[in-house]
Amino acid sequence: MMSASTSRRQRLRQATLEEIHAAARKLLVEQGSAAVTINAVARQVGMSGPALYHYYADHDELVGAVTADFFRELAAAMEQARDARAGAPVGERILAVCRAMRAWAIAHPAEFGWIFASPIAAPNRQPDAARHQAALRFEQVLLDLTAELWQTHPFPVPDLAELPASLREQLTTYFAAIDGQLPPQAAHVFLSCWIRLYGLLCMEVLHQLDFAYADLEPVFEECLRDLAVALGIDDDAAA
Repeated sequence: MMSASTSRRQRLRQATLEEIHAAARKLLVEQGSAAVTINAVARQVGMSGPALYHYYADHDELVGAVTADFFRELAAAMEQARDARAGAPVGERILAVCRAMRAWAIAHPAEFGWIFASPIAAPNRQPDAARHQAALRFEQVLLDLTAELWQTHPFPVPDLAELPASLREQLTTYFAAIDGQLPPQAAHVFLSCWIRLYGLLCMEVLHQLDFAYADLEPVFEECLRDLAVALGIDDDAAA
């Protein structure tokens, strides 16, 4: 049974961790990722650099913990959009989740840029790392909905035999990694849609299209309409 003193120490430690994360986020937003150093974060919370090592072993561990926070926050925003339409057709929920992802990203460009710079590890690596688990939660939101769509309204897929051998092999590995939620050919469609959606969003948040577009929302909506076609989502849901 946990003693009162142990419980108090844990609460104090958790409060300090939250303060550290808030300080790292403030530095990131106001000064950029290079400003998020052990010493700078420690100064923000009123402790020495060495003292912060009582909470994180090194800079990479601190970065991983803060990145996990961002992944969880983004995933929660997407889940909220999904759950707000619990009774709606799955296609409508997919598009709502996509719009929620964009809304969070453009409202938190520094945090999204930080996520973008932190690749999601392969399933056979870092299975217990907080960042990896949080990233998988984020990935799972759209994967679960696409699997539901596949089960209820299967969308057009390519002939697996006609895909390059290397691609077939990778899709088969991914099929196993996601516990068979989507067959390889359906996973190919899902990943192709994801690459286009996430790629466009990253380019928007990182201002890579500013030379042509001051407002990317119509471009994003056009992308959603194309993805809806690829996934066999009806026109009413895509509108």
